[in-house]
Amino acid sequence: MSVLSFSAPTESSHSAPFYRRRRFQQNFYGWLFALPAILGLVCFSAGPVLASFYFSLTDYSVVKPPSFVGLQNFVDLLTSDGLFRQSLWITTYYSLLAIPLSLIIGLLIAILLNQRVRGVAIYRAIWYLPTIVPIVATATLWRWILNSEFGLVNWPLKTLGLPAPGWLTDPAWTIPSLVLIHLWAIGNAMLINLAGLQGVPVQLYEAASIDGATSWTKFWHVTIPMLSPVLFFNLVLGIIESFQVFTIVYVIFTPGGTSSGTAGPANAALFYVLYLYRNAFEYFKMGYASAMAWILFLIIVALTWLAFRLQGRWVYYEGGKIGE
Repeated sequence: MSVLSFSAPTESSHSAPFYRRRRFQQNFYGWLFALPAILGLVCFSAGPVLASFYFSLTDYSVVKPPSFVGLQNFVDLLTSDGLFRQSLWITTYYSLLAIPLSLIIGLLIAILLNQRVRGVAIYRAIWYLPTIVPIVATATLWRWILNSEFGLVNWPLKTLGLPAPGWLTDPAWTIPSLVLIHLWAIGNAMLINLAGLQGVPVQLYEAASIDGATSWTKFWHVTIPMLSPVLFFNLVLGIIESFQVFTIVYVIFTPGGTSSGTAGPANAALFYVLYLYRNAFEYFKMGYASAMAWILFLIIVALTWLAFRLQGRWVYYEGGKIGE
């Protein structure tokens, strides 16, 4: 009686053409299905990026062909354009306020919403709701709330005889006002922190309690280290987003889409991307604006690189440091 034995097919000499054809078909269909995404990347991302680099080396006003000027646009930006330096400082000032506050407040709110209380899902939805409100609606709403004459913030202050700041009319309060609007829509950071908190092993808190750790000790030596990768993720996103603020400022300080040549009182809201937009689409200095875009790209890359370089000093990964 013969015994039938089955074995996995091997790529022998007579089956090699079959396997080669099969691999070719798999690769062909893989590239075929990926082709739309690749074409989209080349046509709508890589192509414009390379074009902007070329235009950054030219004097280009849209209505006339670009003329090559080399690095002159970069030289003018860094040496003779006062508005460029002002816009860069305003954006940096906003980032220095918005990023730490969003990290701290987003974490505190996440801790509150991580408690086992009745109706906590409703509270989470309420905190996340402002994030999904269209940014134009958000800007219009806050332009009314922060109105120095009849806004919901100043009206009770005036009723009580207290000082009422000019939130959107006083240069000293313009950036804090925009930071306040940013913190109102902090739902994304809160949600990411909440997910990170729920991923912290309960056994670590139990072990710390057995060792006599206080609530603060557990928070500082257990919660923060275990949540540090999440905080680092929010930090990197915050750096990238804070240097690209545009829509909220454009809607609040250019009502109806018309520009008066300034951005807020004494150009206190002249963010970098807003100034870039004006150079490109109001002054038609496309080469100049392209140079600004590349400087912004280098700034964001440098700050992101620095954040990754410094993460080893405070970010904890259970599997060890990145690169080990």
